[in-house]
Amino acid sequence: MPKSQVFSNDLMKAILQGIGIANLLDNAASGPITTLYISLHTADPGTSGDQTVNEVAYSGYSRVAIARSAVGWTVTDAVGTNAAAISFSTCTSGNNTIMYAAVGTAASGAGKLLYSGSLTAPLQVSAGITPIVDLGTFSVTES
Repeated sequence: MPKSQVFSNDLMKAILQGIGIANLLDNAASGPITTLYISLHTADPGTSGDQTVNEVAYSGYSRVAIARSAVGWTVTDAVGTNAAAISFSTCTSGNNTIMYAAVGTAASGAGKLLYSGSLTAPLQVSAGITPIVDLGTFSVTES
């Protein structure tokens, strides 16, 4: 049985923007996370993976923090989209072909993977290349 469009949109706002759903989902934990992290992957991290599965390994790489708020994400019709460009660290050495991107809960290590998906085109990264995700081009859905 599918979720309603309204609930799907509310759920996406709860996850990406930290907005509670009245009488159902409260974000008043003693320390709810205020930041999510975008990671890059050379292959699908899978539904049972964590943020480290197939994560890129070029020198200089680190995950990018995105505010868990309307500043970091826009949500419309159950689709969450990056509200600003996402600029990763410049590759200082090494080579990777980036095929997937993901949203997770940790700045490093085996954080909880929330969403992942393939890029529309592979991105070749080598020394001097700075991966950038343009404003509004990274989307996650809840349907």
